[in-house]
Amino acid sequence: VQLQASGGGLVQAGGSLRLSCAASGVTFSYYAMGWFRQVPGKEREFVSGISRSGGTNIADSVKGRFTISRDNAKSTVYLQMNSLTPEDTAVYYCAARYGRVPYSVSSNQNEYSYWGQGTQVTVSS
Repeated sequence: VQLQASGGGLVQAGGSLRLSCAASGVTFSYYAMGWFRQVPGKEREFVSGISRSGGTNIADSVKGRFTISRDNAKSTVYLQMNSLTPEDTAVYYCAARYGRVPYSVSSNQNEYSYWGQGTQVTVSS
C-alpha cells in the first residue's frame, strides 16, 4: 500500500493550497481517509477525515477554511485549504484506515494503518 501526498508549498497568509493524496495497492473505496499535520516538537494532530460513504469530520481549528473530498475513480483524497494562516504551517500527512463501517470517520491517528510521506505547507505572514 502506498500513499503519495503532493500539493504542499509556500503560500502567503490568506492564500490557498490543495493537497492531494493518491493511493495505490488498495481498493480505495474500502478505505476511510484522513489528513493530519505535525509541527516540529509537537504531536501530530487530526485535520480532517472522510468516510467510505463520503461523510466528513473536521477539526475546529480549520473548520470553515478546509474541505476534504475524495474521488474513488482516481483513488485520491484531497484537502482544499483556504484562508491559510501561519499557524497552518506544518507537514501534512494523509492516512488510510480500512472502513469496516462505511460511514465511520475517525480522528484517532492510531486507527489508521497506512501513512503517506508527508508534504510541507509553509504559510508566510
